[in-house]
Amino acid sequence: MFIQTEPTPNPNALKFLPGRDVSAEPREFLTIDEAAASPLAESLFQLEGVAGVFFGSDYVSVTRDPAGLDWPQMKAPILAAIMDHFVSGAPLLRGGAFDSVSPDGEDSEIVAEIKQLLDSRIRPAVAQDGGDILFDTFDEETGVLSLRMRGACAGCPSSSATLKAGVEQMMKHYVPEVTRVEQVI
Repeated sequence: MFIQTEPTPNPNALKFLPGRDVSAEPREFLTIDEAAASPLAESLFQLEGVAGVFFGSDYVSVTRDPAGLDWPQMKAPILAAIMDHFVSGAPLLRGGAFDSVSPDGEDSEIVAEIKQLLDSRIRPAVAQDGGDILFDTFDEETGVLSLRMRGACAGCPSSSATLKAGVEQMMKHYVPEVTRVEQVI
């Protein structure tokens, strides 16, 4: 098994591509307790310096503690953990750990339009950088759209620029009811 690595715009996150499907739904783990839901995430969190794990469709993004080890020291143990997991055939998530989003009722036409734009144009682009972006809320009175950044994008120094220059511009163009985009932390 050959695992490629790619840098992300976030200097504290690295993208690992195992050459196979990873997760049908994006999953993020920010603590060792959350990681207990996944054998792979749990083994990664047991490595020194790991501060976050994100599963994308065909990649694993690992975020390091900026005050901890550097990438040259962390990369080999991370590669080994990912390889060991996929070679073992163990499931990505433990039984019952797949938290599905509960439906919160019908979306308004504007919210449905925003979600469709996120899914078709924005999320695929953000995934290339090892992260994800999710709809949080939309205030129809003020036009403020709140989005949640995950994976490599969550702590990235350029995430606010991505939101303002990229996502906000696109949203305003295709959904004129959007007046501003904000990041929810």
